[in-house]
Amino acid sequence: MKMKKQMKRGRALLCYPPFTSSFLLNILVGVVSNRAMKLRSLLFLALAASASAAPLDDFLAGARGQIGVTLEYDPAYVTLAYPGGDVPMTGGVCTDVIVRAFRKVGLDLQQAVHEDMAKSFSAYPQQWGLRKPDANIDHRRVLNLARYFERQGKKLPVTKEAADYKPGDLVTCIVPPHLPHIVIVSEKTSAADPQRHLIIHNIGNGAREEDRLFEFEITGHYRWWKESSSGGTTKDAKDAK
Repeated sequence: MKMKKQMKRGRALLCYPPFTSSFLLNILVGVVSNRAMKLRSLLFLALAASASAAPLDDFLAGARGQIGVTLEYDPAYVTLAYPGGDVPMTGGVCTDVIVRAFRKVGLDLQQAVHEDMAKSFSAYPQQWGLRKPDANIDHRRVLNLARYFERQGKKLPVTKEAADYKPGDLVTCIVPPHLPHIVIVSEKTSAADPQRHLIIHNIGNGAREEDRLFEFEITGHYRWWKESSSGGTTKDAKDAK
């Protein structure tokens, strides 16, 4: 009886595959591959969120760094490299101030807007008569930037309360009679009203920092960062360049 039980047990063991070195190696490779895939996924998510998590101070410094460098306003259509294309730093328009500042924190709006328009062209303004995206100019148009920020969930209510506008906010407005304009809210405040922040923009004479937040009719208000604060670095207007 004991012999029969041992023989049955032996035959049962033969039903299972032997744990050879190659078998164990395949298991190990599978485990490592799964972990690598998870790490790649985490890395992708981290990179996707990097622009939103980038230091606000760097963004503001990127905007302010254009003052004294960008001295002209030049709206000419220019064929640009892609991605990362730009007109000469000495000139540009109001949107170029925004694009250059965002590039300092790792977000290329030329590429981001172009890719979003390629996926959802009809969601963007159509008054220029284009039938497809144009990476040379799309990101340099105020209405396109405003729509991109809105599609990213960054839109905030438009108010006339100075306290509602924080450092790093993006504000669109209409310069009479009908010119769309966009500005960056500075961390520096007005000497006349400490609640009102200055703005960094190019409205015709190069990049400047000025006390003009409510000078024109505001049409849009956007905040890229969840928390728009500059670490308590707000300065008085007398320190503005």
